[in-house]
Amino acid sequence: MAEENNNWERGVLEKLALSAVQEQRRARHWSIFFKVLTLGYFFIILFVFMGWFDKKDGALGGKHTALVDMQGVISSDSRASADNVIPSLQDAFKDKNTQGVILRINSPGGSPVQSGQINDEIRRLRAKYPNIPLYAVVEDICASGGYYVAVAADKIFVDKASLIGSVGVLIDGFGFTGTMEKLGVERRLITAGTNKGFLDPFSAVNPAQQEYAKQMVAQIHQQFIGVVKQGRGKRLKETPDMFSGLVWNGQKGVELGLADGFGSLESVARDVVKAENIVDFTVKEGFTDRLAKRLGAGVASAMGFSTQAGVALR
Repeated sequence: MAEENNNWERGVLEKLALSAVQEQRRARHWSIFFKVLTLGYFFIILFVFMGWFDKKDGALGGKHTALVDMQGVISSDSRASADNVIPSLQDAFKDKNTQGVILRINSPGGSPVQSGQINDEIRRLRAKYPNIPLYAVVEDICASGGYYVAVAADKIFVDKASLIGSVGVLIDGFGFTGTMEKLGVERRLITAGTNKGFLDPFSAVNPAQQEYAKQMVAQIHQQFIGVVKQGRGKRLKETPDMFSGLVWNGQKGVELGLADGFGSLESVARDVVKAENIVDFTVKEGFTDRLAKRLGAGVASAMGFSTQAGVALR
């Protein structure tokens, strides 16, 4: 009888032990499952922030109009940089289902270098893909550097109230010498090179440097004028103030030959390209790219490589 009791107790203990082990295994499996699920969710969010899901598959949309956006100031660290716009254009032209490309512009201008690089690439792509037209569609403003880019398009479409033009170049900065004198602040600038303090805002104006800056800006202005004439050709109805830096509304811009007609993204895709389906090829800058640019700009500034005044197409 005692032996039977011992066997019964042993059996109960074994069942309890086995049940506890199984429960632990189930708990461990669920724990692993939820950890994997959480990790997967984290990676999905990370991929979205880094822009890894922004690639377009034109084959899914069939025949389409390819859209590339150029929004904001054109500079090396902006959404409208050459590093962002050029790959977008390349992807748009390469897609076998692209019937035409629309570059939608809403920009007051910016860097002549960035604008020039985009202009050059547009002309290269138009020559490489002669059967795919590229049209610039202007929203609120397409001035200076924005217009520098737009003139590379086959045609430019605007709204009658859009602002367009401003074919001019500037170097902007500030002078703080009077303020420093009032505050009793002494500027101590040590340079190696006669013109290393070129246009330094805390130093008095140097007439020779100022004259050199004017010549440099005038040269870039002539480059800008040449690009506009090359892009617009005989469509331009030149006036004495066309290249003076003035800006016009879209209606006047069409009259002057600065633009070809009126249209929006949808109307140009529908009526000009003849492909209503619009696929956005604009490269979305990832989180790591933005962080790298900010860090790069910070390091350059800390090492003294930043300039006091910049040349801009504005």
